[in-house]
Amino acid sequence: MSVGFIRVNVLFRQHLWKFLEHPSCTIHASSAVLAGHNKWSKVKHVKGPKDMARSRLFQKLSMLIRLAVREGGPNPEMNSSLANVIEQCRTKSMPKASIEGAIAGGQDKSKSIYQLYEARGPGGSSLLIEILTDNTKRSLQEVRRLLSQYGALLADGARHNFEKKGVIVVGTKDQAGNPVSLEQALELAIEAGAEDVHEEEDEEEKTILKFICSMPTLRQVREKLDALGLCSHSVSLEFIPTITTQLSDEEMDRASQLLQALGDNEDVIRIYDNIA
Repeated sequence: MSVGFIRVNVLFRQHLWKFLEHPSCTIHASSAVLAGHNKWSKVKHVKGPKDMARSRLFQKLSMLIRLAVREGGPNPEMNSSLANVIEQCRTKSMPKASIEGAIAGGQDKSKSIYQLYEARGPGGSSLLIEILTDNTKRSLQEVRRLLSQYGALLADGARHNFEKKGVIVVGTKDQAGNPVSLEQALELAIEAGAEDVHEEEDEEEKTILKFICSMPTLRQVREKLDALGLCSHSVSLEFIPTITTQLSDEEMDRASQLLQALGDNEDVIRIYDNIA
């Protein structure tokens, strides 16, 4: 290995740590995790041991980092998708060493292939399953098996029930520490240029507000929400359902178990659904 290459690598690592240690760095738009609301948002994530859930979360964030690096390179100042995922990692207290390791792993493009599977879930619901794998045959077989186990199957056309949108995750307290109700959030959404607001629980069972907007306005809407006194945590691009499906309690239970099983699969990055 040449001295020049070593020097460039050291400088890049120093630059990356500077980026990680300063949350005030400018963040632009791109990639993220999860979707849903109301009753479904309360039951869709089967609760498990905290340490296991945290380990699984870090695994999925590492996959998002690898995907972002694969598509846009390892420099977060030049790769907005990577910058956004690093921001999510920071809000979830993911160790710096894990972030750096995932960035290094993402630079070997030969090791991973991205795929988007479309599926029909319980009760006729639509699912989008994002995969990052080094063995597409294995991943396809395992996803098919899990879908079949819970009365679902791969089906073309599910993608038409979703639209890719910008998403800003905001805390339920403003910058002064005052609680922000959903009604207040809807008013602020109109003022900021957002299209909608969803109140949900995240994977740590904390209530969050997700402001939905068009992809080109993502950065502008986030800046406006911050200027209005809200505390934005992260931004991303997500598949948002344009048509929703109502499920019975039994179907909802099966759907929740299916999402849990898919989420436990090591090749699955994210799952989107259109369950109301």
